[in-house]
Amino acid sequence: MIFGSEGMSSSIFRHAPRVAYFPDSFHEVNGVAHTSRHFEAFARRRNLPFLCVRAGDRGETLVEHGNVWTLELPRSIFSFALEKDLRFDPAFPRHIPIMDEVLDRFRPDLIHITGPSEVGMLGAGLAHHRELPLAASWHTNVHEYLARRSDWLVKLLPEWQSLVTGKKIQDLTLAAASRFYSIAGVLFAPNVELCRLLETETGRACFLMPRGVDTELFTPARRPAKKDGEPFVLGFVGRLSVEKNVALLAAIQDQLLAMGVTNFRFLIVGHGSEEAWLRERITQADFAGVLHGEALAQAYAGMDLFVFPSHTDTFGNVVLEALASGVPAVVTPDGGPRYIVRDTDGPESSGRIVPDEDFSAAIAGVIANPKRHEAMRKAARAYAVTAGWDAVFEGVYAGYKTIVPARQMLTVSAS
Repeated sequence: MIFGSEGMSSSIFRHAPRVAYFPDSFHEVNGVAHTSRHFEAFARRRNLPFLCVRAGDRGETLVEHGNVWTLELPRSIFSFALEKDLRFDPAFPRHIPIMDEVLDRFRPDLIHITGPSEVGMLGAGLAHHRELPLAASWHTNVHEYLARRSDWLVKLLPEWQSLVTGKKIQDLTLAAASRFYSIAGVLFAPNVELCRLLETETGRACFLMPRGVDTELFTPARRPAKKDGEPFVLGFVGRLSVEKNVALLAAIQDQLLAMGVTNFRFLIVGHGSEEAWLRERITQADFAGVLHGEALAQAYAGMDLFVFPSHTDTFGNVVLEALASGVPAVVTPDGGPRYIVRDTDGPESSGRIVPDEDFSAAIAGVIANPKRHEAMRKAARAYAVTAGWDAVFEGVYAGYKTIVPARQMLTVSAS
């Protein structure tokens, strides 16, 4: 039951459900946090009854601003790092009393979680305890991430055994994740392939929940004037980690130089465990660290081609931000980015979709054809302006209607 929101009427908001949203992350730098911040902003714009329960660093804080409430709860000293800016707190259940109190007052029609974090597990438990419908959105391919993170161990095994073990790790992780998501009444995922997979694995209906982009912030208008002879800028934005396949960036540099393509530089935005290795291996690169807001938008606009070698991203919002900035992208045939980039022979082409071994040749081809590159830049921007956040969340609310009867919403709205 893959669902799109195009052409949707605002009538779905006449008796909108009261949503309690429990995101895995909100303030961090990742796709879940990025989507969650925009979801809350959407609720504010539409004046929808919306409660966001999340972890944060500001102490226990409840803010009631009209129909939109936020409950921010601190993690304990027992929390541990999963990523550089992402943590898990096994002591988070200590906040159940305040969650219960706020939920009693807010009176949600449903609870929406984003994954099996401590926040998500508590949200699922509270939905069960209160006999509320549960919605869940899949944002991270945890089965592929874990398989990539296990590569160092798997490679110690004989080749035949390493292939079998790697596949087993991925299959078992997918089975465990699917079992968790099957407790929800309706699912959301950022691309068609994932929706089909989840429907098969869980038996639940899945609706599309892609990501949108701020086309006023990310725009070609920020692009600096280019002088003749300046290096062609290859951009990357994201976590510098194994599962992002960032080692390919170093190989691309070496292969381009071997092909005689020398007038280029990488602009790498982000941080992560592979940063030191990349700094050592890529000599033709500038490392900008983590950027936000206008600084990030300016960095995108200064790129000529976005290079995103990840095989595990469920969507790739950084790719969409690049396209909005008028920067065509080169992506792999795996994961969500291939649904964003159009690789054709016509004027609508906004980049290339190629396997790892063809990245360097694809990049060299774009560099060698300035006229084609300019057409790709225009096509990239044209596609991005059609991908707004409002359409994304209108689709989510339409999905909610499948688990919250209209009669229940009318009763609550009238009370």
